[in-house]
Amino acid sequence: MLLTVTDLRKTYATADGPFDVLRGIDMTLDRGETLALTGESGSGKSTLLHLIGGLDAPDGGQIMLDGEDLTAMDDNGRARMRRDTVGVVFQQFNLIPSLRIADNIAFQARLAGRHDPAWCATLADRMGLTPQLRKYPEQLSGGQQQRVAIARTLAPRPKLVLADEPTGNLDEATAAQVLALMLDLVADTGAGLLMVTHSDRLAGQMMRRLHLAQGQIA
Repeated sequence: MLLTVTDLRKTYATADGPFDVLRGIDMTLDRGETLALTGESGSGKSTLLHLIGGLDAPDGGQIMLDGEDLTAMDDNGRARMRRDTVGVVFQQFNLIPSLRIADNIAFQARLAGRHDPAWCATLADRMGLTPQLRKYPEQLSGGQQQRVAIARTLAPRPKLVLADEPTGNLDEATAAQVLALMLDLVADTGAGLLMVTHSDRLAGQMMRRLHLAQGQIA
């Protein structure tokens, strides 16, 4: 099992008192499996994704990722897991404006010490980005920029890919095309994929689906 989440809890302080965002989440994800996480705004989807990605620490429960206890790690340990094991695709593309597309794709892999020029070239080709490699992000369409962001995430060959509304800024046709490409490439690498989405249609393309409601699996 790649990911096991047990009784995960997260509470935020608000002006009206403590707010329990996650109230005892249990879930698993196997290697090579794709899982959609759905739910209304405020149900805790992005919070859960951020905790699994080591971007924040829970208040209770356990996250076992690739045989390691993420919840027992300090900031440095979680940063190492983000660099070595996890890849994250956000709704915002977060590309580096001053870098050409080729260097944006290679950026995460270089940070992780796993830059493979042949694999980056394959990703660019599969994503239809080869003619754009010498351009800068501002010269690309939204759909092309999201393809760059996905290629950058997959370049280090992460074991777990987390995607937070990765097609939320795209029109329906482009979103379907980008997701299909991402699913093909994730399958090629054997990574697990956990994707937050509001789209029932996109969620239906994943192997499994979990629905969050008021901080719990519904």
